[in-house]
Amino acid sequence: MADEMERTQMRMAVEVQEYAHALTEDPDVTVLELRFVATRLSECLTDALRIAESRGGRLERKRMPE
Repeated sequence: MADEMERTQMRMAVEVQEYAHALTEDPDVTVLELRFVATRLSECLTDALRIAESRGGRLERKRMPE
């Protein structure tokens, strides 16, 4: 179940990144739109860091002798 949640979070991160990239190329982008996407990017980065930390912890546990 955790793996599926991680996949969903990473898919969402890709979508947000694509949206953010499009916004940065739009000369008519508003401050409100930029704030919105900056907030979403921050959330996605938080999720990605949490996933990396979690996976790192799982790797460490697998390396420890039982």
